[in-house]
Amino acid sequence: MAFVDVVIMAAGKGTRMKSSMPKVLHRLGGRGLLQHVIDTATQLHARSVVVITGHGADQVEASLSHNDRLQCVRQIPQLGTGHAMQQAIPVLEDDGITLVLSGDVPLIQTETLSAVLGMCDDQHLALLTLQTPTPTGYGRVVRSPQGQVLAIAEEKDASPEQRRIQEIYSGIMAVPTRLLRAWLTRLDNQNVQKEYYLTDVVKFAVADGASVVAHCIKEAWQVEGVNNPVQLAALERMFQRIQAERLMLDGVRLADPARFDLRGSLICGQDVEIDVNCVFEGAVSLGDGVRIGPNCVIANANIGAGTFIQAFTHIDGEQQTVQIGREARIGPFARLRPGADLAEEVHIGNFVEVKNSTLAKGSKANHLAYLGDATVGERVNYGAGSITANYDGANKHRTIIEDDVHVGSNCVLVAPITLGAGGTIGGGSTITKDAPAGALTVARAKQTSIANWQRPVKTKK
Repeated sequence: MAFVDVVIMAAGKGTRMKSSMPKVLHRLGGRGLLQHVIDTATQLHARSVVVITGHGADQVEASLSHNDRLQCVRQIPQLGTGHAMQQAIPVLEDDGITLVLSGDVPLIQTETLSAVLGMCDDQHLALLTLQTPTPTGYGRVVRSPQGQVLAIAEEKDASPEQRRIQEIYSGIMAVPTRLLRAWLTRLDNQNVQKEYYLTDVVKFAVADGASVVAHCIKEAWQVEGVNNPVQLAALERMFQRIQAERLMLDGVRLADPARFDLRGSLICGQDVEIDVNCVFEGAVSLGDGVRIGPNCVIANANIGAGTFIQAFTHIDGEQQTVQIGREARIGPFARLRPGADLAEEVHIGNFVEVKNSTLAKGSKANHLAYLGDATVGERVNYGAGSITANYDGANKHRTIIEDDVHVGSNCVLVAPITLGAGGTIGGGSTITKDAPAGALTVARAKQTSIANWQRPVKTKK
């Protein structure tokens, strides 16, 4: 097969989205609509990807600035799909196949596009079409009595008979670039909308004796675009259904696939169970036998085998990725922030927050506690209501808690300090200095009695 050059139409305004954001940047499954299409093009090993921008061009192009393999061309003003392609054709090579995609059609599958490219075979004009009982709004595929494609009739230009046709053009085509270049020069805007239609290349191909072929599918969701929030929500549910089915076919047990959201990548081992209303973002991996309770949000985390994440837990490693070892127990209502690195058999309980801290094997913080910028040894018991005071208003400092330390309830550990191995910190203590190994340390602020305090009595003047 010849080289494939992908051209993505992304110049449309999408006024029914009721948003200042270009519609191709609205998010589906955690990514912009346009990014879904680009990712699909990447899977096809395209030689180049050209994005045609127009409305909101600055925003769209800024969103793509991280990808130096993309090229953007602008269509200003927007005078139709044919006019858009005329802006892109100068940057395409004649030895390739141009695959035309739409930036607001995010769920087109790689296998479907491969089939269209196969039909093109560097010599035919290949169209992707859809058989649908509701063709309103789309261009109809006009065929001869023998079934050969003759033209595409845009709805506003179609005759009543043509409007009854139920095979529609999806907006996706593959065509040898050398042929496309010549056909684009023959476009005109002599139609109801006074636009230059890319679909007119079909009648030019027929007139020139070139073969026009069509790959017809029945799955409407593959070629549905987004013009309003209702359509966006419907495609979101379809996208999540596809992700859920893929995971379940790989052995993941979802309590209810209709209440599951994947907005990044999720890699699962064997015997993984995920309860309802869980959201996965960024890059997440779950080891063998991991259980995720209901209503959890997990982003950028690696979770070891046999670990149980209980209900309403929030984990987000951001750029650092949270690490959780084997057989740990997290939650319910726990929060793990960037830099949390938990070894095997660690317990983090309800309303406990861990940030930029490591906890070694078997350590526990089971209730209402905060560990920030801390290094915690093995088998440490961290009491309810205790916190590390790691920030002095200008700099952050580290707290070191060595193996087998017992920290009582309602303690404040003012960093930088080290608590020696095997020691005990008495409940209610405020620790500002290092504690020796094995010692019982109790340090409390001087208490002021308020037993005789009375509210002042107001007197009338």
